[in-house]
Amino acid sequence: MGVIKAVLFDLNGTLAFLDDGITAEHVSDYLFSRGYEVSSQQYGAAWSFVSFIDYPKHGYGGWRSYLLRVFQRLHVRVDGETLNELIRLYRSRPFQLCPDAAEAVLKAKENGFKTAIVTSIAYFRFRDAIRPIRKRLNLVMTGREAGCDKSNPNMYRKVLELLKVKPQEAIMIGDELLLDVQLPKQLGIDAILLDREDKKDGQLVDAFVYSLDQAMETIIRRNLESS
Repeated sequence: MGVIKAVLFDLNGTLAFLDDGITAEHVSDYLFSRGYEVSSQQYGAAWSFVSFIDYPKHGYGGWRSYLLRVFQRLHVRVDGETLNELIRLYRSRPFQLCPDAAEAVLKAKENGFKTAIVTSIAYFRFRDAIRPIRKRLNLVMTGREAGCDKSNPNMYRKVLELLKVKPQEAIMIGDELLLDVQLPKQLGIDAILLDREDKKDGQLVDAFVYSLDQAMETIIRRNLESS
C-alpha cells in the first residue's frame, strides 16, 4: 500500500445530511392541491433528469432556476405563488453538517492531506452547510465542475487531476457501496465505507468504519505503517 496524500469525502450521509428532506410525494400532493396534475413518479423523474443531466451541463445557482428547469422537463408552467412556496419549503429543510465532519476535515488538514468533496448534488444546496469547513477543503467537486454525475468515473478522474495526485495516493470515504467504494476502487482509489447505523455488510469492503473519526484514524495509521 502506498502513502495517501488526498482524502476524498462523499457529501450526503458522510459530511452532511438532510434531517427531513422534501419528498417527491410531498411535492406531488402540494401540486395537486394547487391544480397541477404531477405525480410523484413524474416529479422524481424530472428531478433526477435535472440533477444528473441538466445540472452538469448548465449549472444552477439557486432553487428558483433549478425548480424552473424541473418544471420545464415536466412541461408544466406553475404560477409564481406555487413556485415561491416550493422554494420556501426546500429552503426550510437545508443540509446540515454532520457532528463529526468539522473535526475529521481538520484532522485531515493537520496531517497534511489534500481534501475534497465528491458529489452529484448541486453546490447551492449544501453551500451554507459546509461553510464552517470550506477553507479546509482544497476542492468541492459537483456535477457542474466535472461535467457529469458521480456514477461517471470521469468525476473521480477530474478530482485526481485537480488535486494532482495519483489514484493510489487518494482514498475515498462514503456511505454508498457502489458510488463511494466500488467505483473509485475500479480506478485504483482505495475506499472506506462509512456505516453510521451499522446496517451495511462490512465483509464486502477493505475498510469499514462507523464514524469519520474512525475513518481518519484508519488513514493516518495506514500512512504510518507505510512510511
